[in-house]
Amino acid sequence: MYFEQPLPFYMAYPFPQFYEDDREQERDRRVMRSYYSRPARKIQELVDQECDRMEYEGSMMFDEYPDKFMMSQICARIEEKFRAQEGASEQAQALDCCGLRDLIGVILYNEMYRRRCRRRRCRRYF
Repeated sequence: MYFEQPLPFYMAYPFPQFYEDDREQERDRRVMRSYYSRPARKIQELVDQECDRMEYEGSMMFDEYPDKFMMSQICARIEEKFRAQEGASEQAQALDCCGLRDLIGVILYNEMYRRRCRRRRCRRYF
């Protein structure tokens, strides 16, 4: 005998807006990134590669208080890769006076913050 009532479809998935909110945020992020200048887009690509490399269980990216020295080392490594790719282009030289390392730091810290929030939010539901 079967005594249990089957659950209606809408009750089987209690967080219907959870994934929709993520999709909206991702779409907004892509739109805002499309406004970046060409050098900033290159830096963002390098930052994404570096963050993908650091995104594993136990990584310093997910420490409660990441080490400031290590963060500056990561910024230096990204700057070195950027200069190797760009060479002596005008835009790379223009960024020297404006603070290339500061721009890399801001983009890196923002990306790490986004990934840390995403990880915390996902862990809450499992």
